[in-house]
Amino acid sequence: MSLDFAWETSKLQSPTGASMACHHLPAVVTEMHPARGILLICHGLAEHSKRYRAFASAMAAAGFHVYAWDHRGHGETTARDAPIGRFALKDGARIVIEDVMAVRAQAVLAHPGLPVILFGHSMGGLIALNAAVDHPDAFDAVAVWNSNFNPGLAGRAAQVLLKIERALKGSDTPSGLLPRLTFGAWGNSIPDHRTTFDWLSHDPHEVDAYIADPLCGFDASVSLWLDLFELTFRAPPMVGRLRRNLPVYLLGGGEDPATNKAEEILWLSGHLRRNGLTNVMTRFWPNARHETLNDTMRVEATAEFAAWATNAFHPVAQSASPSATESPISPAAAAPAE
Repeated sequence: MSLDFAWETSKLQSPTGASMACHHLPAVVTEMHPARGILLICHGLAEHSKRYRAFASAMAAAGFHVYAWDHRGHGETTARDAPIGRFALKDGARIVIEDVMAVRAQAVLAHPGLPVILFGHSMGGLIALNAAVDHPDAFDAVAVWNSNFNPGLAGRAAQVLLKIERALKGSDTPSGLLPRLTFGAWGNSIPDHRTTFDWLSHDPHEVDAYIADPLCGFDASVSLWLDLFELTFRAPPMVGRLRRNLPVYLLGGGEDPATNKAEEILWLSGHLRRNGLTNVMTRFWPNARHETLNDTMRVEATAEFAAWATNAFHPVAQSASPSATESPISPAAAAPAE
């Protein structure tokens, strides 16, 4: 049975100057089952937070107070320096993290004493991990889904191309190159694709809803792409700041071209463990494309995440399931990654 709770929408005034469209779903609680924690959701590029309503409803039913908001340059959030497609006039990577901390401050004030899980999909995963390494004491668990922190030489070459574009036509115009190298190439990589956005999901209804949504699929500016590459390359060298036993949940799809078919999720898992993190859960869905939460396995993936989040702060309760230090990644049941 699907859940779809009514959520509270407000405008959160961030210290950065953004008027942030913020949605809140209170946890479903009883005397026997009090609230378990707070979940903050960072959405992906060229989309918005309302697309996470089903996920938020499921997590609220599991006992979490859920907050989802539109990042700068996205959705219904407004800021003088952030039209659609741009984080900020300058320092966008830093400022978008400050907005995350503004939402966290509001959530913690409303629900004191509860652990905070920071969740991010794709671009949101870039933001989430960067926020965690910048503020390692602010989050009790972190989830990064479908994000690529290891673009390698291709990523460095893209940065050079973007800087050339910026020099030729400015930073506030849409990039002419990156959409073709990313969204376009990913769309063409899906065999017998019906639309150029089939790389997002196997579910044609979800793909069509994305295409029809006026707040989705826009062209990002040169400056936003540069901010994204800054977030991509700055976090991995800083993961040593994270608490060694910080619960981390990584997820990738075997048909996701944006993460090299989840290879870059596995790279991040190994990178975190090599840097001393001991509580990393890595989940691999072989038939998932980029948007796991909108793909055909979304109910199962959400239920698994809710179970992990429920037990994330109680290591003893986790002992009956595979150890997080083993990084389970099997298609249907957990198994060691290495």
